[in-house]
Amino acid sequence: MLSHPVQPLLHNSAIVLAAPTQAWSGSDGQTTLPIHGLYHSDTRVLSGWSLRVGGSAGEPIGSAARGAGEMTFSALLRHLDDRTADPRLRLEVTRKVTAGHLTESITLISGLQHAIDTTVSVRLVPDFADMQIVKAGLGGGAAHVTSGTADLPEAPVITVKETGTGIHLATPTVAALVSLSDDGVPSTAAAEVGGDWSVTVPARGSVTVEWTIDIEHSTTVVQAASGLPEWAGVSVSSGDARLDRWVQRALDDLSGLRMATTAQPDEPFLAAGAPWFFTLFGRDSLWAARFLLPLGTEIAASTLRLLAQLQGTRINAETAEQPGKIMHELRPAAFTIPGEDMSLPPLYYGTVDATPLWVCLLADAHRWGMADAEVEALLPHLEAALGWMRDFGDSDGDGFLEYVDSTGHGLANQGWKDSGDSIQWRDGSLAAGPIALCEVQAYAYQAAIDGADLLDTFNRPGGDTWRAWAEELKTRFRQSFWIDSPQGRYPAVALDALKRPVDTVTSNIGHLLGTGLLTAEESALVAARLVSPELNSGYGLRTMSTDSAGYWPVSYHGGSVWTHDTAIAIAGLGRAGFGAEAGVLITGLLAAAESFDYRMPELHSGDASTAVTAAGSYPAACRPQAWSAAAAVCVLSTVLGLEPNPVTGEVTSTPISPAIVGNVTLNGLTATLRVS
Repeated sequence: MLSHPVQPLLHNSAIVLAAPTQAWSGSDGQTTLPIHGLYHSDTRVLSGWSLRVGGSAGEPIGSAARGAGEMTFSALLRHLDDRTADPRLRLEVTRKVTAGHLTESITLISGLQHAIDTTVSVRLVPDFADMQIVKAGLGGGAAHVTSGTADLPEAPVITVKETGTGIHLATPTVAALVSLSDDGVPSTAAAEVGGDWSVTVPARGSVTVEWTIDIEHSTTVVQAASGLPEWAGVSVSSGDARLDRWVQRALDDLSGLRMATTAQPDEPFLAAGAPWFFTLFGRDSLWAARFLLPLGTEIAASTLRLLAQLQGTRINAETAEQPGKIMHELRPAAFTIPGEDMSLPPLYYGTVDATPLWVCLLADAHRWGMADAEVEALLPHLEAALGWMRDFGDSDGDGFLEYVDSTGHGLANQGWKDSGDSIQWRDGSLAAGPIALCEVQAYAYQAAIDGADLLDTFNRPGGDTWRAWAEELKTRFRQSFWIDSPQGRYPAVALDALKRPVDTVTSNIGHLLGTGLLTAEESALVAARLVSPELNSGYGLRTMSTDSAGYWPVSYHGGSVWTHDTAIAIAGLGRAGFGAEAGVLITGLLAAAESFDYRMPELHSGDASTAVTAAGSYPAACRPQAWSAAAAVCVLSTVLGLEPNPVTGEVTSTPISPAIVGNVTLNGLTATLRVS
């Protein structure tokens, strides 16, 4: 028996979502696990609900999703059926989620020759727990009292009242209205609310009842994005149906992850992922928008503008804000994980890579067709971001971007691998900060070069200065990061506080490709290392090489596979001319996608494909997640070799060699596509 709270597992649960609302249950539609419930923004409104027909839940036989926001759960009602062999009474529950709203339509279908009289009962469990409580494995209100953890918020006081329109549930900040379809009798007994229906299922007919819940959150900082996504109507057909299905599932999920802030409702972005990160994350939202550029520039442009409006303007050690810096995370209140020595302010800037990535996205979006006027309006923010790299990102003046948490309760690691043990020496010991990550130097180099080109394009000064800065960075990187080993040269994952190259072989090196930081010879060394059996699991790129002491296949950043991480390496390999190596990793991701029914999780196990028959789950991985979903489009773009021509507005396609999936047709693309 566990003696301490643990984070809920997600891997075997179903989700129906439309950000910022999500409903989690089992694949049978029942809510039985700690993660289950109905969430809106950072609040779990219901911790569960149950359905009984004639006193029984029925026997589940399957489920089917329609996009990200709707799922139907099917069951048999044999306890009400006749005694013949064939079941003739079915239950279908269709769960539909839109922003702030859940509907469950409960349909009883009969093939019998006579009518059936029965009852339908729904019971809901109000919870209104903070997301951080659920994530910490502390459940609802009762856990607050018994845990003895001093940093837990108090359990919310929930008022329950029957009104003429339904059952009203409320705390000081969140309100929910439960409504029942005609003839439903409300129930507010004990700690559960719900409704009961007396129904007659006609012979060879059906009957449907329905309950809904509408949620209002007075303090949330996020809301649904309006309109349709720019990828609506896009589809793929290829010689490999796995690619087609992965892209379609990804686009459906990305539609469910579109949201906006309450302060800027007309600027949509992609929430980082479900269930924990239904909000704006600088790094995640930037990478997802960058992956999606072949399908249009709207989400990229709005993400850039939104982050520019939140760009740092002053020095604040508590929030990690600095002039020109792009934020990391936005929450309605401080984000504290009970039992952990971490507390992040509502607007937190603790990230070292979001600022150069913002510049890279702006330059890429301009190449893909973002209007000159929109780009020009962001140039002051571009100059501020470049200035941050020089004046603040390089805190000790050694010419590299590095990070360290000065508060003691912020993120210890502030690159994309942000867990506390992610930067290790090969012997498993932790590297001491300030840390200069290898991939961050590549982002900074590309940002300086691309930023210089944008300054030139719009007749602003500084381009030559930033090109010179970039060349100096390239020289210093070559001198400081490369490690000689018996197996050949490779870039260190980072420099530690003493400027020593941290010698673990990691997937971070894949992010260097195609940025311009490496020579052709260096790129070849990295490409060979990426497809080695130590890094390539056969289901994607391991975050840490198997020859490292800290390697473990289900370690968050120490041996697992992250889809977006592998996709970045694939794109870099494609740009650098390593089509065969890109193909090896693409084949692995397609096999992984098949393992997860084409909804790629945040990360999965790094077990070798030679040892297992399917990619294994990392049970606490978020899904869907924006950059894991958007990675499907990145892979598709690499397969097709898509490149924009800013002058003509055309997109050229030079498929990588060897061909991975046969002929590929991309439908619904707004740009003109020319295959070469």
